[in-house]
Amino acid sequence: MRSFEEIQHIAAQVIENESNAIKNILPLLNEDFARTVHLMLDCKGNIVFSGIGKSALIAQKIVATMNSTGTSSMFMHAADAIHGDLGMLREQDVVVVLSKSGETPEIKVLVPLVKLRGNPIVAIVGNRDSYLARQADCLLDVTVEQEGFPDNLAPTCSTTAQLVMGDALALALMKCRGFSTQDFAKFHPGGALGKQLYLRVSDLYKNNEKPEVGPDDALTQVIIEMTRKRLGAAVVTEEGRLKGIITDGDLRRMLLKHPDIEHVKAKEIMTPDPKTIGEDDLVADALHKMRANSITQLPVLKDGQYVGVIHLHDILKEGIF
Repeated sequence: MRSFEEIQHIAAQVIENESNAIKNILPLLNEDFARTVHLMLDCKGNIVFSGIGKSALIAQKIVATMNSTGTSSMFMHAADAIHGDLGMLREQDVVVVLSKSGETPEIKVLVPLVKLRGNPIVAIVGNRDSYLARQADCLLDVTVEQEGFPDNLAPTCSTTAQLVMGDALALALMKCRGFSTQDFAKFHPGGALGKQLYLRVSDLYKNNEKPEVGPDDALTQVIIEMTRKRLGAAVVTEEGRLKGIITDGDLRRMLLKHPDIEHVKAKEIMTPDPKTIGEDDLVADALHKMRANSITQLPVLKDGQYVGVIHLHDILKEGIF
Protein backbone atom coordinates (compact mmCIF):
# COMPACT_ATOMS: atom_id res chain seq x y z
CA MET A 1 0.00 0.00 0.00
CA ARG A 2 1.45 3.36 -1.03
CA SER A 3 1.63 6.16 1.51
CA PHE A 4 -0.47 9.32 1.30
CA GLU A 5 2.67 11.26 0.36
CA GLU A 6 3.45 8.92 -2.53
CA ILE A 7 -0.12 9.14 -3.83
CA GLN A 8 -0.05 12.94 -3.62
CA HIS A 9 3.25 12.93 -5.51
CA ILE A 10 1.72 10.82 -8.29
CA ALA A 11 -1.20 13.22 -8.62
CA ALA A 12 1.12 16.25 -8.62
CA GLN A 13 3.20 14.66 -11.39
CA VAL A 14 0.17 14.09 -13.59
CA ILE A 15 -1.14 17.62 -13.06
CA GLU A 16 2.28 19.13 -13.77
CA ASN A 17 2.70 17.05 -16.94
CA GLU A 18 -0.74 18.02 -18.23
CA SER A 19 -0.11 21.66 -17.40
CA ASN A 20 3.14 21.56 -19.35
CA ALA A 21 1.39 19.87 -22.27
CA ILE A 22 -1.06 22.77 -22.49
CA LYS A 23 1.76 25.33 -22.36
CA ASN A 24 3.67 23.47 -25.07
CA ILE A 25 0.83 23.65 -27.61
CA LEU A 26 0.73 27.44 -27.37
CA PRO A 27 3.73 27.91 -29.71
CA LEU A 28 2.09 25.49 -32.16
CA LEU A 29 -0.74 27.93 -32.88
CA ASN A 30 -0.36 29.32 -36.39
CA GLU A 31 -2.38 30.79 -39.25
CA ASP A 32 -4.36 27.57 -39.55
CA PHE A 33 -6.15 28.38 -36.30
CA ALA A 34 -7.41 31.70 -37.69
CA ARG A 35 -8.27 30.00 -41.00
CA THR A 36 -10.26 27.40 -39.09
CA VAL A 37 -12.20 30.09 -37.23
CA HIS A 38 -13.04 31.87 -40.51
CA LEU A 39 -14.03 28.56 -42.09
CA MET A 40 -16.42 27.87 -39.22
CA LEU A 41 -17.81 31.41 -39.21
CA ASP A 42 -18.62 31.07 -42.92
CA CYS A 43 -20.13 27.59 -42.49
CA LYS A 44 -23.79 27.44 -43.56
CA GLY A 45 -24.29 23.98 -42.05
CA ASN A 46 -23.04 22.26 -38.91
CA ILE A 47 -19.57 21.79 -37.51
CA VAL A 48 -19.34 17.99 -37.36
CA PHE A 49 -16.81 16.57 -34.90
CA SER A 50 -15.53 13.01 -35.20
CA GLY A 51 -13.02 10.72 -33.58
CA ILE A 52 -12.40 7.26 -32.20
CA GLY A 53 -11.77 6.05 -28.63
CA LYS A 54 -10.88 8.75 -26.09
CA SER A 55 -10.71 11.35 -28.86
CA ALA A 56 -14.38 10.65 -29.61
CA LEU A 57 -15.28 11.46 -26.01
CA ILE A 58 -13.35 14.73 -26.18
CA ALA A 59 -15.09 15.53 -29.47
CA GLN A 60 -18.47 15.14 -27.77
CA LYS A 61 -17.51 17.57 -25.03
CA ILE A 62 -16.34 20.13 -27.60
CA VAL A 63 -19.66 19.75 -29.42
CA ALA A 64 -21.49 20.55 -26.18
CA THR A 65 -19.35 23.66 -25.65
CA MET A 66 -19.82 24.79 -29.25
CA ASN A 67 -23.60 24.44 -29.12
CA SER A 68 -23.86 26.31 -25.81
CA THR A 69 -21.80 29.22 -27.14
CA GLY A 70 -23.60 29.77 -30.43
CA THR A 71 -21.90 27.43 -32.92
CA SER A 72 -24.25 24.73 -34.25
CA SER A 73 -22.36 21.44 -33.95
CA MET A 74 -22.92 17.69 -33.93
CA PHE A 75 -20.95 14.53 -33.22
CA MET A 76 -20.32 11.66 -35.63
CA HIS A 77 -18.40 8.65 -34.32
CA ALA A 78 -15.71 7.67 -36.80
CA ALA A 79 -16.52 3.95 -36.59
CA ASP A 80 -20.26 4.51 -37.01
CA ALA A 81 -19.65 6.98 -39.84
CA ILE A 82 -18.18 4.32 -42.09
CA HIS A 83 -21.12 2.05 -41.31
CA GLY A 84 -23.93 4.42 -42.28
CA ASP A 85 -23.75 7.54 -40.12
CA LEU A 86 -21.89 9.36 -42.89
CA GLY A 87 -25.40 10.04 -44.19
CA MET A 88 -25.79 12.77 -41.58
CA LEU A 89 -23.25 14.94 -43.42
CA ARG A 90 -24.51 17.76 -45.63
CA GLU A 91 -22.46 19.56 -48.26
CA GLN A 92 -22.42 22.79 -46.19
CA ASP A 93 -20.89 21.07 -43.14
CA VAL A 94 -17.32 21.42 -41.88
CA VAL A 95 -15.78 18.23 -40.47
CA VAL A 96 -13.34 18.29 -37.55
CA VAL A 97 -11.48 15.04 -36.87
CA LEU A 98 -9.69 14.46 -33.57
CA SER A 99 -6.91 11.89 -33.23
CA LYS A 100 -3.70 11.51 -31.32
CA SER A 101 -1.83 9.47 -33.95
CA GLY A 102 -3.80 10.43 -37.05
CA GLU A 103 -3.22 6.89 -38.29
CA THR A 104 -6.07 4.79 -36.85
CA PRO A 105 -7.80 2.53 -39.41
CA GLU A 106 -11.22 4.13 -38.98
CA ILE A 107 -9.77 7.59 -39.61
CA LYS A 108 -7.99 6.37 -42.74
CA VAL A 109 -11.28 5.05 -44.11
CA LEU A 110 -13.35 8.08 -43.05
CA VAL A 111 -11.15 10.90 -44.35
CA PRO A 112 -11.20 10.03 -48.08
CA LEU A 113 -14.97 9.53 -47.92
CA VAL A 114 -15.40 13.01 -46.44
CA LYS A 115 -13.06 14.52 -49.03
CA LEU A 116 -14.99 12.76 -51.81
CA ARG A 117 -18.14 14.54 -50.61
CA GLY A 118 -16.33 17.89 -50.76
CA ASN A 119 -16.53 18.76 -47.05
CA PRO A 120 -13.52 20.69 -45.69
CA ILE A 121 -11.58 18.81 -42.99
CA VAL A 122 -9.97 20.30 -39.90
CA ALA A 123 -7.56 18.00 -38.07
CA ILE A 124 -6.93 18.31 -34.34
CA VAL A 125 -4.08 15.84 -34.25
CA GLY A 126 -1.00 15.03 -32.20
CA ASN A 127 1.17 13.97 -35.15
CA ARG A 128 1.72 16.54 -37.87
CA ASP A 129 3.34 13.93 -40.14
CA SER A 130 0.34 11.60 -39.96
CA TYR A 131 -2.11 10.62 -42.68
CA LEU A 132 -4.84 12.78 -41.11
CA ALA A 133 -2.56 15.82 -40.88
CA ARG A 134 -1.51 15.51 -44.53
CA GLN A 135 -5.10 15.19 -45.77
CA ALA A 136 -6.59 18.04 -43.71
CA ASP A 137 -7.43 21.46 -45.09
CA CYS A 138 -6.50 23.02 -41.74
CA LEU A 139 -4.14 21.49 -39.19
CA LEU A 140 -4.38 22.24 -35.47
CA ASP A 141 -1.30 20.66 -33.95
CA VAL A 142 -1.75 19.28 -30.42
CA THR A 143 1.46 17.28 -30.21
CA VAL A 144 2.53 16.36 -26.68
CA GLU A 145 5.90 14.96 -25.66
CA GLN A 146 4.46 12.44 -23.22
CA GLU A 147 1.27 11.45 -21.45
CA GLY A 148 0.61 11.78 -17.72
CA PHE A 149 3.41 9.30 -17.07
CA PRO A 150 6.40 8.38 -19.25
CA ASP A 151 5.00 4.90 -19.96
CA ASN A 152 2.37 6.57 -22.21
CA LEU A 153 -0.13 3.80 -21.51
CA ALA A 154 -3.25 5.97 -21.40
CA PRO A 155 -4.08 9.17 -23.32
CA THR A 156 -4.12 11.94 -20.74
CA CYS A 157 -1.98 14.88 -21.79
CA SER A 158 -2.96 14.31 -25.42
CA THR A 159 -6.70 14.40 -24.70
CA THR A 160 -6.24 17.43 -22.45
CA ALA A 161 -4.49 19.22 -25.31
CA GLN A 162 -7.35 18.32 -27.67
CA LEU A 163 -9.89 19.63 -25.20
CA VAL A 164 -8.04 22.91 -24.72
CA MET A 165 -7.78 23.42 -28.47
CA GLY A 166 -11.51 22.79 -28.79
CA ASP A 167 -12.25 25.31 -26.04
CA ALA A 168 -10.02 27.85 -27.77
CA LEU A 169 -11.97 27.36 -31.00
CA ALA A 170 -15.36 27.63 -29.30
CA LEU A 171 -14.52 30.80 -27.41
CA ALA A 172 -12.80 32.42 -30.39
CA LEU A 173 -15.96 31.81 -32.41
CA MET A 174 -18.09 33.14 -29.56
CA LYS A 175 -16.08 36.37 -29.44
CA CYS A 176 -16.11 36.79 -33.21
CA ARG A 177 -19.90 36.40 -33.26
CA GLY A 178 -20.41 38.86 -30.42
CA PHE A 179 -22.20 36.15 -28.46
CA SER A 180 -23.66 37.89 -25.37
CA THR A 181 -24.71 36.79 -21.89
CA GLN A 182 -28.31 37.14 -23.06
CA ASP A 183 -27.60 34.72 -25.91
CA PHE A 184 -25.97 32.32 -23.46
CA ALA A 185 -29.03 32.47 -21.21
CA LYS A 186 -31.28 31.43 -24.12
CA PHE A 187 -29.35 28.17 -24.40
CA HIS A 188 -29.20 27.55 -20.61
CA PRO A 189 -32.70 28.32 -19.31
CA GLY A 190 -32.86 25.34 -16.97
CA GLY A 191 -29.74 25.79 -14.89
CA ALA A 192 -28.86 28.14 -12.06
CA LEU A 193 -26.33 29.90 -14.28
CA GLY A 194 -28.96 30.56 -16.92
CA LYS A 195 -31.40 31.88 -14.33
CA GLN A 196 -28.80 34.37 -13.16
CA LEU A 197 -28.69 35.74 -16.69
CA TYR A 198 -32.40 35.97 -17.48
CA LEU A 199 -34.58 35.75 -14.35
CA ARG A 200 -36.06 39.15 -13.50
CA VAL A 201 -37.35 40.52 -10.21
CA SER A 202 -40.81 40.77 -11.81
CA ASP A 203 -40.80 36.99 -12.23
CA LEU A 204 -40.70 36.50 -8.45
CA TYR A 205 -42.08 39.39 -6.43
CA LYS A 206 -45.59 39.12 -7.90
CA ASN A 207 -46.01 35.80 -6.10
CA ASN A 208 -45.78 37.59 -2.75
CA GLU A 209 -48.28 39.64 -0.83
CA LYS A 210 -47.70 43.41 -0.83
CA PRO A 211 -47.09 44.60 2.76
CA GLU A 212 -47.88 48.31 3.00
CA VAL A 213 -48.62 50.82 5.76
CA GLY A 214 -48.86 54.60 5.99
CA PRO A 215 -46.44 56.86 7.91
CA ASP A 216 -49.05 57.64 10.59
CA ASP A 217 -50.31 54.08 11.05
CA ALA A 218 -50.10 52.78 14.58
CA LEU A 219 -47.65 50.10 15.62
CA THR A 220 -50.47 47.57 16.00
CA GLN A 221 -51.41 48.07 12.34
CA VAL A 222 -47.75 47.60 11.33
CA ILE A 223 -47.52 44.33 13.24
CA ILE A 224 -50.81 43.07 11.80
CA GLU A 225 -49.66 43.89 8.25
CA MET A 226 -46.31 42.19 8.73
CA THR A 227 -48.00 39.12 10.18
CA ARG A 228 -50.58 38.86 7.39
CA LYS A 229 -48.15 39.34 4.52
CA ARG A 230 -45.50 37.03 6.03
CA LEU A 231 -42.42 38.70 4.55
CA GLY A 232 -40.82 39.92 7.75
CA ALA A 233 -41.32 43.56 6.77
CA ALA A 234 -43.86 46.29 6.09
CA VAL A 235 -43.16 49.03 3.56
CA VAL A 236 -44.14 52.57 4.50
CA THR A 237 -45.62 54.54 1.61
CA GLU A 238 -47.37 57.81 0.97
CA GLU A 239 -49.49 58.12 -2.20
CA GLY A 240 -47.68 55.08 -3.60
CA ARG A 241 -44.23 56.54 -3.02
CA LEU A 242 -41.85 54.65 -0.82
CA LYS A 243 -40.95 56.43 2.41
CA GLY A 244 -39.29 53.67 4.41
CA ILE A 245 -39.35 50.07 5.56
CA ILE A 246 -39.97 48.39 8.91
CA THR A 247 -38.48 44.95 9.49
CA ASP A 248 -38.63 42.45 12.34
CA GLY A 249 -35.31 43.82 13.48
CA ASP A 250 -36.69 47.36 13.60
CA LEU A 251 -39.49 46.15 15.88
CA ARG A 252 -37.06 44.56 18.31
CA ARG A 253 -34.87 47.64 18.39
CA MET A 254 -37.96 49.83 18.88
CA LEU A 255 -38.90 47.96 22.05
CA LEU A 256 -35.58 49.02 23.56
CA LYS A 257 -36.19 52.68 22.72
CA HIS A 258 -39.97 52.92 23.21
CA PRO A 259 -41.14 50.91 26.23
CA ASP A 260 -44.52 52.66 25.87
CA ILE A 261 -45.58 51.45 22.42
CA GLU A 262 -49.20 52.54 22.52
CA HIS A 263 -48.61 55.79 20.65
CA VAL A 264 -45.74 54.76 18.40
CA LYS A 265 -46.32 55.41 14.69
CA ALA A 266 -44.77 53.76 11.64
CA LYS A 267 -42.75 56.82 10.63
CA GLU A 268 -41.02 56.87 14.01
CA ILE A 269 -39.47 53.43 13.70
CA MET A 270 -39.07 52.97 9.93
CA THR A 271 -35.73 52.96 8.14
CA PRO A 272 -36.02 55.85 5.68
CA ASP A 273 -34.79 55.58 2.07
CA PRO A 274 -34.20 51.81 2.18
CA LYS A 275 -32.36 49.85 -0.49
CA THR A 276 -34.65 49.04 -3.41
CA ILE A 277 -34.63 47.11 -6.69
CA GLY A 278 -36.41 47.73 -9.99
CA GLU A 279 -38.91 45.15 -11.24
CA ASP A 280 -36.98 44.78 -14.51
CA ASP A 281 -33.65 44.22 -12.74
CA LEU A 282 -32.07 40.78 -12.65
CA VAL A 283 -32.75 38.59 -9.63
CA ALA A 284 -28.99 38.05 -9.43
CA ASP A 285 -28.59 41.82 -8.88
CA ALA A 286 -31.18 41.72 -6.10
CA LEU A 287 -29.28 38.90 -4.42
CA HIS A 288 -26.02 40.82 -4.70
CA LYS A 289 -27.62 43.90 -3.12
CA MET A 290 -29.07 41.84 -0.26
CA ARG A 291 -25.71 40.24 0.46
CA ALA A 292 -23.82 43.53 0.26
CA ASN A 293 -26.19 45.15 2.77
CA SER A 294 -26.91 42.11 4.99
CA ILE A 295 -30.67 42.30 4.38
CA THR A 296 -33.24 39.69 3.37
CA GLN A 297 -35.86 41.70 1.49
CA LEU A 298 -36.02 44.56 -0.99
CA PRO A 299 -38.95 46.82 -1.89
CA VAL A 300 -39.57 46.63 -5.64
CA LEU A 301 -40.16 49.80 -7.64
CA LYS A 302 -41.79 50.40 -11.02
CA ASP A 303 -41.53 53.93 -12.42
CA GLY A 304 -40.73 55.14 -8.92
CA GLN A 305 -43.83 53.54 -7.41
CA TYR A 306 -43.77 50.80 -4.79
CA VAL A 307 -45.19 47.57 -6.27
CA GLY A 308 -44.09 44.76 -3.95
CA VAL A 309 -41.28 42.98 -2.11
CA ILE A 310 -38.76 40.37 -3.18
CA HIS A 311 -37.42 38.16 -0.39
CA LEU A 312 -34.18 36.21 -0.10
CA HIS A 313 -36.17 32.98 0.21
CA ASP A 314 -37.74 33.62 -3.21
CA ILE A 315 -34.29 33.72 -4.75
CA LEU A 316 -32.95 30.67 -2.93
CA LYS A 317 -35.95 28.64 -4.05
CA GLU A 318 -34.84 29.25 -7.65
CA GLY A 319 -31.46 27.73 -6.92
CA ILE A 320 -29.56 31.01 -7.27
CA PHE A 321 -26.86 31.33 -4.63
